[in-house]
Amino acid sequence: MSSKSTTPSVNGRGSTAAARRRAREGEIISATRRLFDERGVRDAQIEDIAQAVGVNRAIIYRHFTGKEELFSLTLVQYLDELRGALEEAAETTSEPRAQLERLVEAFVTYGLAHPAFVDCAQSIMRRPGGDLLEEVSESAMYRLGQAISGCLSVLTRTIEAGAESGAFHVADPRLLANMLYASGLGTLQLGRVAMLVSEEAPGVPRISRVTAEQVRDHMVTTALAVAIGVPR
Repeated sequence: MSSKSTTPSVNGRGSTAAARRRAREGEIISATRRLFDERGVRDAQIEDIAQAVGVNRAIIYRHFTGKEELFSLTLVQYLDELRGALEEAAETTSEPRAQLERLVEAFVTYGLAHPAFVDCAQSIMRRPGGDLLEEVSESAMYRLGQAISGCLSVLTRTIEAGAESGAFHVADPRLLANMLYASGLGTLQLGRVAMLVSEEAPGVPRISRVTAEQVRDHMVTTALAVAIGVPR
Protein backbone atom coordinates (compact mmCIF):
# COMPACT_ATOMS: atom_id res chain seq x y z
CA MET A 1 0.00 0.00 0.00
CA SER A 2 1.42 3.38 -0.96
CA SER A 3 1.88 5.96 1.77
CA LYS A 4 0.61 9.49 1.43
CA SER A 5 3.20 12.23 1.35
CA THR A 6 3.24 14.55 4.37
CA THR A 7 5.39 17.13 2.60
CA PRO A 8 3.59 20.52 2.51
CA SER A 9 2.54 21.67 -0.90
CA VAL A 10 4.22 24.61 -2.57
CA ASN A 11 1.02 26.60 -2.23
CA GLY A 12 0.82 25.72 1.44
CA ARG A 13 4.36 26.91 2.06
CA GLY A 14 3.64 30.07 0.14
CA SER A 15 0.48 30.78 2.11
CA THR A 16 2.29 30.23 5.40
CA ALA A 17 5.15 32.52 4.37
CA ALA A 18 2.70 35.20 3.27
CA ALA A 19 0.83 34.94 6.57
CA ARG A 20 4.08 35.26 8.51
CA ARG A 21 5.02 38.29 6.43
CA ARG A 22 1.67 39.97 7.06
CA ALA A 23 1.94 39.22 10.77
CA ARG A 24 5.43 40.74 10.96
CA GLU A 25 4.31 43.80 9.02
CA GLY A 26 1.42 44.20 11.45
CA GLU A 27 3.83 43.99 14.40
CA ILE A 28 6.05 46.68 12.90
CA ILE A 29 3.13 49.00 12.17
CA SER A 30 1.72 48.50 15.67
CA ALA A 31 5.12 49.25 17.20
CA THR A 32 5.39 52.39 15.08
CA ARG A 33 1.94 53.47 16.22
CA ARG A 34 2.89 52.98 19.88
CA LEU A 35 6.03 55.06 19.45
CA PHE A 36 4.06 57.77 17.66
CA ASP A 37 1.59 57.95 20.55
CA GLU A 38 4.33 57.90 23.19
CA ARG A 39 6.96 60.17 21.64
CA GLY A 40 5.45 61.86 18.61
CA VAL A 41 6.21 61.36 14.94
CA ARG A 42 9.46 63.34 14.86
CA ASP A 43 11.06 61.35 17.66
CA ALA A 44 10.14 57.92 16.26
CA GLN A 45 13.24 56.51 14.59
CA ILE A 46 13.61 53.32 12.57
CA GLU A 47 16.13 52.01 15.10
CA ASP A 48 13.60 52.50 17.92
CA ILE A 49 10.88 50.74 15.95
CA ALA A 50 13.15 47.81 15.17
CA GLN A 51 14.13 47.53 18.83
CA ALA A 52 10.49 47.58 19.91
CA VAL A 53 9.73 44.68 17.56
CA GLY A 54 12.92 42.81 18.47
CA VAL A 55 14.51 42.87 15.02
CA ASN A 56 17.31 44.77 13.34
CA ARG A 57 16.58 47.70 11.06
CA ALA A 58 17.35 45.63 7.96
CA ILE A 59 14.19 43.63 8.65
CA ILE A 60 12.15 46.84 8.63
CA TYR A 61 13.44 47.69 5.17
CA ARG A 62 12.75 44.14 4.02
CA HIS A 63 9.05 44.71 4.69
CA PHE A 64 8.73 48.40 3.77
CA THR A 65 10.34 50.47 1.02
CA GLY A 66 11.37 53.07 3.58
CA LYS A 67 10.30 55.38 6.37
CA GLU A 68 7.66 57.12 4.27
CA GLU A 69 5.88 53.86 3.47
CA LEU A 70 5.96 52.70 7.09
CA PHE A 71 4.58 56.03 8.26
CA SER A 72 1.90 55.98 5.54
CA LEU A 73 0.68 52.57 6.63
CA THR A 74 0.72 53.64 10.27
CA LEU A 75 -1.48 56.57 9.26
CA VAL A 76 -3.90 54.00 7.80
CA GLN A 77 -4.45 52.66 11.35
CA TYR A 78 -5.39 56.10 12.60
CA LEU A 79 -7.64 56.75 9.63
CA ASP A 80 -9.48 53.46 10.07
CA GLU A 81 -10.20 54.41 13.69
CA LEU A 82 -11.26 57.91 12.63
CA ARG A 83 -13.65 56.49 10.07
CA GLY A 84 -15.29 54.39 12.78
CA ALA A 85 -15.70 57.49 14.96
CA LEU A 86 -17.19 59.45 12.06
CA GLU A 87 -19.62 56.68 11.16
CA GLU A 88 -20.80 56.49 14.77
CA ALA A 89 -21.29 60.26 14.82
CA ALA A 90 -23.23 60.21 11.55
CA GLU A 91 -25.62 57.60 12.92
CA THR A 92 -26.74 59.87 15.77
CA THR A 93 -28.91 62.02 13.49
CA SER A 94 -30.14 62.17 9.89
CA GLU A 95 -30.57 65.97 9.75
CA PRO A 96 -27.72 67.25 7.53
CA ARG A 97 -26.74 70.31 9.57
CA ALA A 98 -26.76 68.44 12.86
CA GLN A 99 -24.94 65.54 11.23
CA LEU A 100 -22.20 67.81 9.86
CA GLU A 101 -21.80 69.35 13.30
CA ARG A 102 -21.44 65.90 14.90
CA LEU A 103 -18.90 64.83 12.27
CA VAL A 104 -16.73 67.88 12.86
CA GLU A 105 -16.96 67.38 16.61
CA ALA A 106 -15.92 63.72 16.22
CA PHE A 107 -12.99 64.77 14.02
CA VAL A 108 -11.83 67.33 16.59
CA THR A 109 -12.23 64.90 19.49
CA TYR A 110 -10.19 62.23 17.72
CA GLY A 111 -7.51 64.64 16.53
CA LEU A 112 -6.95 66.23 19.93
CA ALA A 113 -6.87 62.81 21.59
CA HIS A 114 -4.32 61.53 19.03
CA PRO A 115 -1.88 64.37 18.25
CA ALA A 116 0.44 61.93 16.47
CA PHE A 117 -2.35 61.35 13.93
CA VAL A 118 -2.32 65.06 13.09
CA ASP A 119 1.47 65.11 12.76
CA CYS A 120 1.53 61.97 10.64
CA ALA A 121 -1.28 63.13 8.35
CA GLN A 122 0.33 66.53 7.86
CA SER A 123 3.76 65.05 7.18
CA ILE A 124 2.27 62.89 4.43
CA MET A 125 0.25 65.77 2.96
CA ARG A 126 3.31 68.02 2.82
CA ARG A 127 4.98 65.70 0.35
CA PRO A 128 4.29 66.35 -3.35
CA GLY A 129 2.34 63.46 -4.81
CA GLY A 130 5.09 62.57 -7.28
CA ASP A 131 7.75 62.40 -4.57
CA LEU A 132 5.56 60.23 -2.37
CA LEU A 133 4.89 57.81 -5.21
CA GLU A 134 8.62 57.37 -5.68
CA GLU A 135 9.09 56.37 -2.02
CA VAL A 136 5.91 54.38 -1.33
CA SER A 137 4.89 51.18 -3.09
CA GLU A 138 1.76 51.09 -5.21
CA SER A 139 0.02 48.72 -2.80
CA ALA A 140 0.77 50.96 0.19
CA MET A 141 -0.48 54.03 -1.68
CA TYR A 142 -3.66 52.14 -2.53
CA ARG A 143 -4.24 51.27 1.14
CA LEU A 144 -3.59 54.86 2.17
CA GLY A 145 -5.96 56.12 -0.51
CA GLN A 146 -8.63 53.70 0.68
CA ALA A 147 -8.27 54.87 4.27
CA ILE A 148 -8.45 58.58 3.39
CA SER A 149 -11.35 58.15 0.98
CA GLY A 150 -13.16 56.06 3.59
CA CYS A 151 -13.14 58.96 6.03
CA LEU A 152 -13.98 61.51 3.35
CA SER A 153 -16.87 59.41 2.06
CA VAL A 154 -18.69 59.75 5.40
CA LEU A 155 -18.36 63.52 5.23
CA THR A 156 -19.20 63.65 1.53
CA ARG A 157 -22.46 61.71 2.02
CA THR A 158 -23.58 64.20 4.64
CA ILE A 159 -22.78 67.17 2.40
CA GLU A 160 -24.52 65.54 -0.56
CA ALA A 161 -27.62 64.84 1.52
CA GLY A 162 -27.65 68.44 2.67
CA ALA A 163 -27.30 69.70 -0.90
CA GLU A 164 -30.14 67.47 -2.08
CA SER A 165 -32.42 68.67 0.71
CA GLY A 166 -31.58 72.33 0.11
CA ALA A 167 -29.96 72.73 3.54
CA PHE A 168 -26.53 73.17 1.95
CA HIS A 169 -25.50 75.07 -1.15
CA VAL A 170 -22.45 73.18 -2.37
CA ALA A 171 -21.46 72.70 -6.00
CA ASP A 172 -18.88 69.97 -5.35
CA PRO A 173 -19.38 68.00 -2.11
CA ARG A 174 -16.22 65.97 -2.66
CA LEU A 175 -14.10 69.09 -2.99
CA LEU A 176 -15.59 70.58 0.17
CA ALA A 177 -15.01 67.35 2.10
CA ASN A 178 -11.35 67.36 1.07
CA MET A 179 -10.94 71.03 1.97
CA LEU A 180 -12.55 70.58 5.38
CA TYR A 181 -10.25 67.64 6.09
CA ALA A 182 -7.10 69.51 5.06
CA SER A 183 -7.96 72.75 6.83
CA GLY A 184 -9.15 70.79 9.85
CA LEU A 185 -5.72 69.23 10.29
CA GLY A 186 -4.18 72.70 10.42
CA THR A 187 -6.69 73.92 12.97
CA LEU A 188 -6.11 70.83 15.09
CA GLN A 189 -2.42 71.70 15.14
CA LEU A 190 -3.37 75.08 16.58
CA GLY A 191 -5.41 73.30 19.22
CA ARG A 192 -2.44 71.12 20.04
CA VAL A 193 -0.09 74.09 20.43
CA ALA A 194 -2.86 75.87 22.37
CA MET A 195 -1.34 79.30 21.71
CA LEU A 196 -3.05 82.26 20.10
CA VAL A 197 -0.82 85.02 18.71
CA SER A 198 -2.14 88.56 18.44
CA GLU A 199 -0.85 92.14 18.66
CA GLU A 200 -1.00 93.83 22.04
CA ALA A 201 0.13 97.12 20.51
CA PRO A 202 1.84 97.97 17.22
CA GLY A 203 4.91 95.76 17.04
CA VAL A 204 4.21 94.13 20.43
CA PRO A 205 3.12 90.49 20.20
CA ARG A 206 0.76 88.91 22.68
CA ILE A 207 0.49 85.19 23.40
CA SER A 208 -2.74 83.85 24.87
CA ARG A 209 -4.27 80.42 25.30
CA VAL A 210 -6.70 78.78 22.91
CA THR A 211 -8.86 75.99 24.28
CA ALA A 212 -10.05 72.76 22.74
CA GLU A 213 -13.61 74.10 22.97
CA GLN A 214 -12.64 77.18 20.94
CA VAL A 215 -11.03 74.99 18.29
CA ARG A 216 -14.10 72.75 18.13
CA ASP A 217 -16.55 75.66 17.96
CA HIS A 218 -14.53 77.41 15.27
CA MET A 219 -14.35 74.31 13.09
CA VAL A 220 -18.07 73.58 13.48
CA THR A 221 -19.03 77.18 12.70
CA THR A 222 -16.71 77.33 9.68
CA ALA A 223 -17.91 74.00 8.25
CA LEU A 224 -21.57 75.00 8.57
CA ALA A 225 -20.95 78.47 7.12
CA VAL A 226 -19.17 77.07 4.08
CA ALA A 227 -21.71 74.31 3.54
CA ILE A 228 -24.79 76.51 3.97
CA GLY A 229 -23.23 79.24 1.84
CA VAL A 230 -25.31 81.48 -0.37
CA PRO A 231 -27.84 80.07 -2.89
CA ARG A 232 -26.73 80.57 -6.48
